Amino acid sequence: MSPVDDEPPEHARYERHRLALAAVTEHDEAALVGAVLDDPDRVMAEAAIAGHIDARAAALHPLPSYPAWSETIAELIEDRPFLVRRLGEWTLFRAIALGDPWQAEDLTEATDWLQRKVSDSSASAEALAVLAERGRTKRVRNAAARKVSSRRR
Repeated sequence: MSPVDDEPPEHARYERHRLALAAVTEHDEAALVGAVLDDPDRVMAEAAIAGHIDARAAALHPLPSYPAWSETIAELIEDRPFLVRRLGEWTLFRAIALGDPWQAEDLTEATDWLQRKVSDSSASAEALAVLAERGRTKRVRNAAARKVSSRRR
């Protein structure tokens, strides 16, 4: 028996979902996301959708089409707390990146994932100052502080 024959069926479904989501058109995206979320393996389905949200939000967050896209996705994932939080954090990242209004408390209460993303890739002096002072981890505080101090030079 080959290693492929020993692969659990959910691994094969995850890979199929991942590939389909990577290639989906904007027109078919909502239907496909809904179909993936109907998979009997809830954890695997959410992992596939989380990867899709990350990929799409990374591409769309600076664009005017982001709000409509995120609203559509939010309706599909409303009963999935992890996915709701991830999409919300992408929306906060977008606000920080575009200089739109945002609340410091939202950033200080965000997951390590978002705080690392902002401290590593944001140009927002305000966000970096918040994280340098109140980031969740030493890694985040130090990364943000380094960026703040390098801007002062």
